[in-house]
Amino acid sequence: MSAPHHDAIPLLRRGFRLQWEPAQQAHVLLYPEGMVKLNDSAAQILTLVNGERSVADIVATLHQRFPEVPDLEADVLDFLEAAHGNHWLTER
Repeated sequence: MSAPHHDAIPLLRRGFRLQWEPAQQAHVLLYPEGMVKLNDSAAQILTLVNGERSVADIVATLHQRFPEVPDLEADVLDFLEAAHGNHWLTER
């Protein structure tokens, strides 16, 4: 996939679930073959991926939460592209 379009609406693929894991003290992405422990940035992005918000909405929400972060939009787009490449996400 190339860089996500701002009007694209990402969602977790079927069988994937995001949750807080107390034992890991982190958000994790669960899927049939295993689990991925997410860093804080990845968790912040994926908690906004709900099949309703567009990429532009996700970026705007994160800009409101973290106005001091430089290159936030590029970081979000890079992460979404990588997540899609890892088959964690699809588009509605």
